[in-house]
Amino acid sequence: MNDWFLRGDYGAAPTNYATLAIALLLAFACGHAIAWMYMFTHTGLSYSRSYVNTLIIMPVIVALVMMILANNLVVAFGLMAIFAMVRFRSILRDTLDTAYVLSVIVIGLACGTLKFTSAIFGCAAVLAVMFYFWVTAFGTRHRYDLILNIQWVRPAAELAQLRQLLHRHSRSLQCASQRSNQGYQGIDLSYRLLLRNPERTEELLEEVRALAGVARVSSVNAGDESEL
Repeated sequence: MNDWFLRGDYGAAPTNYATLAIALLLAFACGHAIAWMYMFTHTGLSYSRSYVNTLIIMPVIVALVMMILANNLVVAFGLMAIFAMVRFRSILRDTLDTAYVLSVIVIGLACGTLKFTSAIFGCAAVLAVMFYFWVTAFGTRHRYDLILNIQWVRPAAELAQLRQLLHRHSRSLQCASQRSNQGYQGIDLSYRLLLRNPERTEELLEEVRALAGVARVSSVNAGDESEL
């Protein structure tokens, strides 16, 4: 059994299993670094956790593909034919779903080219990475707890009192929008707050409503950032 596992690749080119393991680990590490950079630098309106996970799993899958091909042009053309035959009737909106489809195609390719041990290594690597995503919830960002919308009827120069109140209840404060309206005297403000104590949200709202110059207050509890 051990001999079959260690000599389980019967493809045209022999497989160096130490090199295969290093290639998969290096691909995972580099993909992880790029995913971290994307998480820290992303500033757009749409953020997708599954896209972050895909940035990690895709280098692992591609590394496995290249090891299976092993400079074999016949297998390479066969791989192109396989992807050409794959047609989806429905669009996969989740990028991680696409990664799953690509994973099973590559593993099937490894089995079809008699690289059985590579298929086992590759399947184990994909399962480990996917399980890691599930356990750690990697890619999730939680930068604020509350979205606070306020109609301010005093001059904009007097907003310091409002900001002081919000800073007292929050560890992080971001003014997402500030819009003046011509229909009435006032400013529409939208703040994103990371609260010091989320259980004191009602106390914060009561203090804001009692503040002179606040005509209307509404709030939305914010969960983890996700694709809009």
